[in-house]
Amino acid sequence: MKKTGFVAIVGRPNVGKSTLLNAMLGEKVSIVSKKPQTTRNRITGILTQDETQFVFVDTPGMHKPKTSLGTYMVKAINGAVADVDAAILVADASHKPGDIEKKLIEKIKGLSLPLILVLNKTDLASPAVIAETITAYAALSNYASVIPMCAMKNDGIDIILSEVEKILPEGEFIFPEDSLTDQPERQIASEVIREKILRTCDDEIPHGVAVVIEEFKEGRDVVKIRAEIYCERESHKRILIGKNGSALKTIGMYAREDLEKFFGVKIYLDLWVRVKENWRDRPSAVYDFGYKPSDED
Repeated sequence: MKKTGFVAIVGRPNVGKSTLLNAMLGEKVSIVSKKPQTTRNRITGILTQDETQFVFVDTPGMHKPKTSLGTYMVKAINGAVADVDAAILVADASHKPGDIEKKLIEKIKGLSLPLILVLNKTDLASPAVIAETITAYAALSNYASVIPMCAMKNDGIDIILSEVEKILPEGEFIFPEDSLTDQPERQIASEVIREKILRTCDDEIPHGVAVVIEEFKEGRDVVKIRAEIYCERESHKRILIGKNGSALKTIGMYAREDLEKFFGVKIYLDLWVRVKENWRDRPSAVYDFGYKPSDED
């Protein structure tokens, strides 16, 4: 009998949720950055192995929202947890549970969902510290399993998949067997470009950047993509463009490389930078940039 189900990946910002998702899929479908709160949307990654189809839902990092964008992100987490068959809580192996982890655990317990605890970044913690972390988490819930691992090194991935498979319900596959994600192509392109902005500009640009795909035109051997990058200040625009356009060229070069790998064709990428002041604080702008409840997609 086939098994399949939706599994939410939850946790605080910057604990490695997206890195874990990409590692389990063996492909990059969720952007990764050292900056917290990189993921904004619910990202679905699909892995089919033999008679089992895993449907993982990567979520934004749980945090106390300070902007309309932050409020949207928290709603995305709550919505994801409410619609799944099981959950993976990703936490830092070096830190005992804080308020965010405790709230997530209580929410998942209230929904009677099987919960797997993944303690990531074991390469940065001693065995004694990891043992203390496990003990602290053990007092909060009965987990389906507790797995110390290192997502960056792909250490423990097979164990996680094996444990998730045990708790998935029986049922026919939800997606075609060759599916990798349910993200629209425009969203994939937007997220890849945004990742390159976060990496290229490092700490100079805050999270006040949104990428809107204005044109996605498929030809026989090439895809033409025109994207508009929105930032919140003129000073940010100057940084994004760089001297003689150097920063924007670098962003475009790295984004094009990833997009060509993903889509398997040549990419013509046309990037523009525009200013929309304080858009993260304006619900209408947050909505216009595509951050809206999933039932309105």
